[in-house]
Amino acid sequence: MKVLLATNKPFALEAVERIQQVIESAGYELLKLEGYSAKAQLLSAVADADALIIRSDMIDREVIAAAPRLKLIVRAGAGYDNVDLEAATAANIIVMNTPGQNANGVAELVFGMMIYMQRNGFDSSVGRELRDRRLGLYAFGHVAKEVARIARGFEMTVYAYSPTLTHYDLRKEGEYGVITAYTNVELFSSSDIISLHMPLLDETRHIVDYSLLSLLPEDAMLVNTARKELILEDDLLRIMEERPSFQFVTDLKPDRHDEFTEKFGKRYFSTPQKSGAQTSDSNKNAGIAAANQIVAFFKKGDEQFKVN
Repeated sequence: MKVLLATNKPFALEAVERIQQVIESAGYELLKLEGYSAKAQLLSAVADADALIIRSDMIDREVIAAAPRLKLIVRAGAGYDNVDLEAATAANIIVMNTPGQNANGVAELVFGMMIYMQRNGFDSSVGRELRDRRLGLYAFGHVAKEVARIARGFEMTVYAYSPTLTHYDLRKEGEYGVITAYTNVELFSSSDIISLHMPLLDETRHIVDYSLLSLLPEDAMLVNTARKELILEDDLLRIMEERPSFQFVTDLKPDRHDEFTEKFGKRYFSTPQKSGAQTSDSNKNAGIAAANQIVAFFKKGDEQFKVN
């Protein structure tokens, strides 16, 4: 049994060592393709793999066709839109994710980016504090719950809206300390800062548009650590042109990054590469979870985190 760890953006060394321990303790062989630069390398490496651990690596029909032995793909992280689920299903390959394992790392980045923007990139000019600002969480999964937890320490008022949760889930007394928004319109109307935490689905693509952004105050901030395709970039550019105090900070470089940079200066910031899960802690948590899920699948038939 061969498990391929294929990561264009490598895990921390400690995480790789722990993954190897789990896989080899189960009697399996771990193959490694780390920091590869060409798709051809991936196509060659998957040929002998029975299971595959990836991060944000693209697993399309071509990759799946090159892997005749493959039975399981585990995305070490929550989002899995980088895997062609239809092609995987047609090839009888199970796809799993590792929800929650990177949540704290991403949540801490949210606050790092918010502080950076509120302090004007630490350029010594007069900035703002987070205390008493209203934070709106668009979706309320694992990362958003961690953001809500941290926000309590900043004494922020936190609103949350998620179309996939019941209102009772959001209103559990004292558990998350959030105020339920019953629609996305109510969420944007009630918030100074919006943080996006939803997956990319057909129904969420370009969901953040001018009509929602216009509900925010003049000096609002939009924070994105989820997926760039959630935002209609034309509409965000329009809002930022109309409102000279509006800020946008993102962990996903927009398609029109150069235009945002040229037009808005310090009101816009994008991380050079996606950084939310780039901590040794998140690497270890997600990597070990992926390895354990592979072992449980082959030893026990456990499909708990199946997404296709």
